Amino acid sequence: MTGFHNSSSPPLDNMEKSEYTAQPQTVSPVVSGQHVHGVDIHDGTQLHRGLKARHITMIAIGGAIGTGLIIGTGQALARAGPGSIFISYTVVGFLVYLVMCALGEMAAWLPLSSGFTGYAVRFCDPALGFSLGYTYWFKYVIVTPNQLTAGALIIQYWVDRDQVNPGVFIAIFWVAIVCINYFGIRFFGEFEFWLSTIKVIVIVGIIILSLVLALGGGPDHDRKGFRYWSNPGAFAEYIDTGATGRFLAFWSTMVTATFAYLGTELVGVTVGEAQNPRKTIPRAIKLTFYRILFFYCLSVLLLGMLVPYDSEQLAFATKATSSASASPFVVAVKLAGINALPGILNGCILLFVFSASNSDLYIASRTLYGLASEGKAPKIFRRTDSRGVPIYALGISAAFALLAFMNVSDDSRIVFGYFVNLTTIFGLLTWISILVAHIYFVRARRAQNVPDTALAFKAPLGVPGSYGALALCILIALTKNFPVFTHSESWGDFDYKNFVTGYLGIPLYLIMIFGYKFVTKCKGVSPETADLWSGKDAIDREEEEFLARKRAKDMERGKAGMSRGWFYRTFVSWLF
Repeated sequence: MTGFHNSSSPPLDNMEKSEYTAQPQTVSPVVSGQHVHGVDIHDGTQLHRGLKARHITMIAIGGAIGTGLIIGTGQALARAGPGSIFISYTVVGFLVYLVMCALGEMAAWLPLSSGFTGYAVRFCDPALGFSLGYTYWFKYVIVTPNQLTAGALIIQYWVDRDQVNPGVFIAIFWVAIVCINYFGIRFFGEFEFWLSTIKVIVIVGIIILSLVLALGGGPDHDRKGFRYWSNPGAFAEYIDTGATGRFLAFWSTMVTATFAYLGTELVGVTVGEAQNPRKTIPRAIKLTFYRILFFYCLSVLLLGMLVPYDSEQLAFATKATSSASASPFVVAVKLAGINALPGILNGCILLFVFSASNSDLYIASRTLYGLASEGKAPKIFRRTDSRGVPIYALGISAAFALLAFMNVSDDSRIVFGYFVNLTTIFGLLTWISILVAHIYFVRARRAQNVPDTALAFKAPLGVPGSYGALALCILIALTKNFPVFTHSESWGDFDYKNFVTGYLGIPLYLIMIFGYKFVTKCKGVSPETADLWSGKDAIDREEEEFLARKRAKDMERGKAGMSRGWFYRTFVSWLF
């Protein structure tokens, strides 16, 4: 067997289906045994495509909605003012859209089970794929126990720490997420679908309530409008005074907004388990733009209308833990005279955190599986069970989640906080890697004369968009912890602890790239020889079979079934 052509491979039944099924006459052989470079074709190592279109779309938006929006916006508002957070969340939202479009173009061309790690290996450099995969996996095996800890802290709203040790709730959550991931992708997809649905309903409810309060529909009947944009003002000062202080305040919210959006790229991890990925993945990514506009931009705009940035209650909220008392939206309803909401919203935040820990464990296991699929982790992590679950990758990732028990002790919690700060930079480095891989992917397409018309999905702004997003990502990464460089009275001497934990991720990322190149002597991939085709025929045939089954099912359902699909696509799916 050489490349993806072999005598036993039947030709496609319908070559007129789409231009993107065209194949070159010669391909470089990249096959080792039963494994085709990021595309598993052996039963013992193959993921199952159990994620339906609705699962993918809900996981896409669910990954973008979390405590960063419900809680993190409070600190940003108090620090920078309503004008700054509205601009920063809008700009970074557009940046996220560019990253997602870059990922979508590659995923629609070749939905690899190894995810975006595989794209970096194929189109750019094996060393980039190695570093990207391990930094992304490391990020999520640390973030998962952090989410479990946050869940235990939220429960303290109802159950005091002295009554029940937080370790009990951590253990319950850990067992739950391990079981959900172990029962297979269909069960996971259905579970996350409903959790993400609840997320969306909560956010929509908060937006509607915020609009009603802004228009004077609350108990106080105060029509606030844009009053707080005038007094105390739209832009606060941070670290310095005057224009410099207002700019520093704005830039600090750029960093906050970036981390609120981190996790949106997890759609790229699901491509290996998505049904008809060439349609579902681009659709989910296209709708990302409208979801960002609706959920993030509109909610932060309304929040700035309801809460002045110098509010004493907001200042108290920014010092609270991950619970309803830390949410600026709770501050807004309290200022309006509504006192019953915090308990309800606290329950919703608990669901948010539980959903996040569940999907984080999924991402960690699939990222390690992708590394093993690319030959950059032990082969055992590529093994799957009868449900298509990479059980060994799941097991080792779940074992790391037990680090959450460190947080039961107050002493170790401080160390663990620094550890989390160390890993957050990896989210930005992931976006940077995706954009670099996309730039190299387009170069390879042009060098090998693959036209844009052959693509199932094309990034609207193409390579210029990726270059612009790449420059902004690098700038944010370098200035992420800029306050440590300031020497004002509020910060005192140089904050070396935050400097080390905030920036150490960058040299670690680069050490892994150059270290891998030094050890393996690998070279970068040239555009002319980049592997655009291996395994593509297997995915094409799989897609043909899926579409054939879908057409047969639609014919059985008749007009009633098609009407339901039309209603969902027209009136519901843009939001969900």
